[in-house]
Amino acid sequence: MRIEHLRERSDLGVISAGTLKSLGVSNPWRKCVPGGPWQRMYPGVVLLHNGPPTPDQHLTAALLRAGPGAVVTGAEACRRHDLPARGTEIHLLVPGAQRGSGPLVLERASPIPPTTNVGGFPVVSPARAVTDACRFLRTPDEATALIAAAVQRNRCTITDLAAEARTNRYGTKLVRSVLKDLGRAESVAERDARRLSRRIRLTTPHWNTTIAGQDGLVIARPDAWYDDVGLAWEIDSRAFHLGPRDYDRTLARNARYAAAGILVLQTLPTRLRDHPEAVARELKAALRAAAARPRPPVHVVEVT
Repeated sequence: MRIEHLRERSDLGVISAGTLKSLGVSNPWRKCVPGGPWQRMYPGVVLLHNGPPTPDQHLTAALLRAGPGAVVTGAEACRRHDLPARGTEIHLLVPGAQRGSGPLVLERASPIPPTTNVGGFPVVSPARAVTDACRFLRTPDEATALIAAAVQRNRCTITDLAAEARTNRYGTKLVRSVLKDLGRAESVAERDARRLSRRIRLTTPHWNTTIAGQDGLVIARPDAWYDDVGLAWEIDSRAFHLGPRDYDRTLARNARYAAAGILVLQTLPTRLRDHPEAVARELKAALRAAAARPRPPVHVVEVT
């Protein structure tokens, strides 16, 4: 049979050995030997070329291996939701008992969680994807970075993640620990800022608090706000603010701070991590400078 006809019966060039045999290819594995025209992706799954598979071909082959009803979760699902997951495994939830091989993880789930169609693939919600991806991470910082990205990119909320961790407790100790430690912080750097502030005894109850002017218009929502002197501390993470829109928003925010007479200390997460003592000195100096001038007429917007 001509290869063009086989490709028409395949999905992105991925096809089952059973289908090939039904089309007259009695021994497809002969063509999957080193140097052959095809390659074996998983048991019973063939890719009709011998070059590197694309991510979509990898996922198509994994779903074909898993069988009907399989859905995508974990790191691969995070990537499909445009989140920076580090894991290389393909993690699928399946309705029945299955066994994966190599980087393919097949996990029985009952019931199968709801999915959405993302690029033609059945993908679980971002909250479920992040929760499952964190099960394969080793450190709180890795988990915090992924959770921060999901929250800041509006893929899900801390509440969504906490609900998933409660519902699917197996292997979610790291997620639950990070969520508890993170509180309202949205990045590793912000968590570190809280710890530094406590250590040097410059604590404040105002984290991620909205600040408004006398006219009631919102000025900003600083990472930390020292209300007695009117100082804002912003942990401006390059990891989460690389896009041009984020840069424009940062410039506009700083302009509003200046117009309101608010002093603002900006700290890079890498500096906070690598040079905490220097950051501590800068924070203390900023507080002294803020205290040396009249406090601007701004106020905290109370959440009701």
